[in-house]
Amino acid sequence: MTEQHRFGGSVNPITCHAWNGDRSQIAISPNNNEVQVYKHSGADWKLLDTLNKHDLRVMGIDWSPNSNRIVTCAADRNAYVWTQDETGKWKPTLVFLRINRAATCVKWSPNGNKFAVGSGARLISICYFEQENDWWVSKHIKKPIRSTVTTIDWHPNNVLLASGSTDYKIRVFSGYIKDIEKTPEATAWGSKMPLGQLMVEFNNSNAGGGWVQSVTFSPDGNKLCWVSHDSTINLADATKGNAVHKLRTKYLPFLSCSFISNKSIVAAGHSCVPILYCINSNGELVDSGRLDTSQKKDTGGLSAMKMFHSLDKQARLETNDTNLDSIHQNAITCVCIHTGNKAKATKISTSGLDGQLVIWDLNSLERSIQGLKIE
Repeated sequence: MTEQHRFGGSVNPITCHAWNGDRSQIAISPNNNEVQVYKHSGADWKLLDTLNKHDLRVMGIDWSPNSNRIVTCAADRNAYVWTQDETGKWKPTLVFLRINRAATCVKWSPNGNKFAVGSGARLISICYFEQENDWWVSKHIKKPIRSTVTTIDWHPNNVLLASGSTDYKIRVFSGYIKDIEKTPEATAWGSKMPLGQLMVEFNNSNAGGGWVQSVTFSPDGNKLCWVSHDSTINLADATKGNAVHKLRTKYLPFLSCSFISNKSIVAAGHSCVPILYCINSNGELVDSGRLDTSQKKDTGGLSAMKMFHSLDKQARLETNDTNLDSIHQNAITCVCIHTGNKAKATKISTSGLDGQLVIWDLNSLERSIQGLKIE
């Protein structure tokens, strides 16, 4: 049902990871300025290459299945596109981002002909290859972003781009580059799509709110889901007048989320377990259960109370609660689809601050966990 992996015996946190097209190789960042590329060899992982062009911590990785290119971004304000040569070594090409703050997230478009980079410079760079000058250039989306962009995701039409930021706002922009693509067709989010056009903006500051950690488009492109630091998961539906359903969860804040079907979403974060949410007939999110069956039932803080009681009465600390009763032993930072796609995923992968990569077989989990149903 689950596969647990570590790389090179390291216990360093994994900031982010990305798979190649056939899932035989993976690129990870061990929470430093490097990106390590591994190949699955039997039960082990073989290190193929170390991409070490960045000067500061790598913040985002994405691997295009169409072009087999890797794009990375880091706190050094740079992004690189990596291409394999004839010997299999990865060669970097610097992207002209024109930003003065850290690059925080990066994502290839579905067609693989451009990518977007979010940054602390309060803008999004839409990057594409300019044939005339033989380099990667960028165009900026600035207004009305007023804070660090923390997360981005592309619409299936290869044009619209969702972003979340620390100003508690979720926005859908047009990322249309007329030099490399045809005029886009109308969508449920709107029809006029010049570059930088703001299609819709959602405010996450209602009822407390929190900065946005992750956004994901549904496979049909009509819904947008996001998770934020106020322990909520939210769903907006463009076919219903951009109506938003907010679900306040009982878990610690989520850091990553992804659609695994048109009606199912997986979210994970500081609670160290992936949670399945489904969309009911009313367009509302419903907690469908944990994918990690080893997780303890909620104790409502009894574990912490027991610890302080022990300190008070016996002047010693209970140590039997130091290991979490879950597969991940620290926060999950990244959720990716391993097998399938957003329309129908059969396996997902999670990586976290405990240095583990875990692959979850959704079909097996659905059969083994009572009440778990992926729609």
